[in-house]
Amino acid sequence: MRIYNTLTRRVEEIVPLEPGKIRMYSCGPTVYRYIHIGNLRTFTMADWLRRTLEYLGFEVFHVKNITDVGHMRHELLDRGEDKIQAQARKEGKTSAEIARFYTEAFHRDEARLNILPAHVFPRASEHVPDMIHIIEELLRKGFAYEVHGYVYFDIQRFPGYGKLSRNLLEHMQIGIHEGSDADRRHPEDFPLWKPAEPGRDMAWDSPWGRGFPGWHIECSAMSMKYLGPHFDIHTGGVDNIFPHHEDEIAQSEAYSGQPFVNYWVHAQHLLADGQKMAKSVSNDYTLAEIEARGFDPLALRYLYTTALYRSRLNFTFRALEAAQIALERLRERAYDLWLRANQERALQPVEDEQQPWRLAFRRELENDLNIPRAMAVLRAMLHAPELDATLKLQLLLDFDRVLGFNLKSYLLSEQARQRRMPEHSQHVLPAELVAVVREREKLRQQGAYERADALRLRLLQHGWKLSDLPTGTLIQARRLSEEFPVLSRWQDAPDATQQPSRYAFSLNLLARNNRADLERCLSSICRHANGRSLEVIVIENGSTDETLPYLRELARCAALTGANGEKIALRVLFADHNLGFAAGRNATMRASQGAIIVWLDTSLELCGDIWTPLEHTLADPQVGVTGPFGLVTEDLREFREESGPEVDAIEGYLFAFRRALLNEVGWLNEKFRFYRLADVYYSFFFKAAGYRVVVCPEVATRVIRHPHREWYSLTEEERRTKSKKNYDVFRARWHHGQSLLVAHCNPAQRWYGHDHPYHLDGTHSHAPEELPPPGVMHSHEHRHWPDHAHCHPHLHATQAS
Repeated sequence: MRIYNTLTRRVEEIVPLEPGKIRMYSCGPTVYRYIHIGNLRTFTMADWLRRTLEYLGFEVFHVKNITDVGHMRHELLDRGEDKIQAQARKEGKTSAEIARFYTEAFHRDEARLNILPAHVFPRASEHVPDMIHIIEELLRKGFAYEVHGYVYFDIQRFPGYGKLSRNLLEHMQIGIHEGSDADRRHPEDFPLWKPAEPGRDMAWDSPWGRGFPGWHIECSAMSMKYLGPHFDIHTGGVDNIFPHHEDEIAQSEAYSGQPFVNYWVHAQHLLADGQKMAKSVSNDYTLAEIEARGFDPLALRYLYTTALYRSRLNFTFRALEAAQIALERLRERAYDLWLRANQERALQPVEDEQQPWRLAFRRELENDLNIPRAMAVLRAMLHAPELDATLKLQLLLDFDRVLGFNLKSYLLSEQARQRRMPEHSQHVLPAELVAVVREREKLRQQGAYERADALRLRLLQHGWKLSDLPTGTLIQARRLSEEFPVLSRWQDAPDATQQPSRYAFSLNLLARNNRADLERCLSSICRHANGRSLEVIVIENGSTDETLPYLRELARCAALTGANGEKIALRVLFADHNLGFAAGRNATMRASQGAIIVWLDTSLELCGDIWTPLEHTLADPQVGVTGPFGLVTEDLREFREESGPEVDAIEGYLFAFRRALLNEVGWLNEKFRFYRLADVYYSFFFKAAGYRVVVCPEVATRVIRHPHREWYSLTEEERRTKSKKNYDVFRARWHHGQSLLVAHCNPAQRWYGHDHPYHLDGTHSHAPEELPPPGVMHSHEHRHWPDHAHCHPHLHATQAS
């Protein structure tokens, strides 16, 4: 077998140190939270590599570590707090309890993805004496030094540093430091041991005082203990190459005096909507979240087969749905073969090692673990006319020894049999719909096909599809995408921006795991509709709880009912994942057909007529935005609530404006995945366009603000991180917008944008001779308000009048 070796940058044949045997180590999880599906792609790559080696006849001994000690968390360096300890503090548990809980969760996730368990799962906390021994030996050999309780590895003493990452000493990338720079001999030196801060519960006594090991030494100690100082294969993700794997090599080879690993194999990133997975942007999906959206975990494994392990793979829920459909078809094809095959013989291994299809499959595996090409061989084999059902099924189960879709277990399961049993499929139906199915069957037997089709349509409208078999009617739940259009981005929402208004108000609501709040908010709208012409648009923004089925049922009705029996138009937009706050708002605004758009937070409950005061306020053409709660600021940093009427921004709890202004002010910046400051950011667009932002005090007395569920679900640290990220987006756009503020407002100095001809002291218009040729940039002073000016190159989109 040949594999791409990161160490040599070549595809090389694997030659084991011991003939016929492979010793393999995989970097496992740090168990302070649930692993995400990007981590699982890396673990699945290692699983395919191990399965392939075993398929080819090698005996593999696989070790995968559990990092349950934790290391310094970058955003918490000043506190000296690590990931596991931070999570323990958040959940009110000990670090050991946190590590144990998330270790068990990791094992469950791997099992659900049918990843073979490693032969040994060493825990870092149980191997600290081994780490101390290695550090002592590195000190004795002069590769390390101790200062103030820290022990650092001196990378200047290791000439081979950088051979894996090509991050050489002369142009070293310096990462986040732990410890004091003043203590290091060189800024690139990394810690082998760190002193424990007061209150740390995971600490050990050592010759250098009470402390805990560095990140990199953990893997060196555990891998060498179980596999020896020199072994065959080390796997991980590309983000481990530097500094983790580079530092592993340095300390391990300095300790043992011999090569550490022959083949380094790294999986590329799994992106989510084109971005690297990160908690800060809420795209680090877990397997539990995938399952909560109705997907089979093995559909994710199928999706991973669509790209070579060392190529980036972009995850979208649309791609996952396609993978689920493909997996279901593969299972159905396998079961069809099972029904036609000699079942006893089909479960036996393929006897002919030189069988052409088996050789073709093997060739793709041997060629740098090319799983996508191996899948192509599988699909071609299933369509091969020269093979009978028994041999096809034998080959399919043989290939599945590597692919890991667990097809044999599926064929022998009740699930496979019951999927073909009409009487069993009806058990999932509500009793009233079972009666409809039976009535339809009677009508079909009587030849009343038109009436039978009407009942089929009724069932379809309730979310069920029917397949008529010789043995009866098979019932299956419709997928979300079969029943409703599903958005993968906000631009997929129906575009009503150029259409005339059909309603007086479009109420825009965001739903994500907030059914109770949503129900309360919708009920209050119905109670206080007051016969007004209303449209409610809800975006189901990636819920993983009962919010999704609740909204599916509502969407089938397509209307709400007011207190006086009046119908309120309802439209539910379904997103296939969490688009984020701004994209969700954009989707609902794009689909709105009301003269006035009202952002309504689901934490708000109406208790009176809000329509009349909103309509009256927005009847003034100079008013751009209104709502019950206003904000003002003097410095674009600190914002406080203000009753107005003139304010700098309207809070997003209830944010109302004329739909006709959408084309003028544009859309929200999608970088606002979290809600904070998005309302301030958007309010400034109305101000910059020359409109007033005013509070509508009558509305404030006709709404009740309940606790904001999303805010209170976050830790203090998560609130700070998300709020800071949003503030940076706001500040980048509006740092020169002080002339827009109520505190500084001077109409003669109001700034309308860099490409507006009126931007020098608010009054200057360029003469034609002052302007460069069209499309050519020039530069001069921009005085945005009396105490602030700066210069930068810019273009003029308009000409002087």
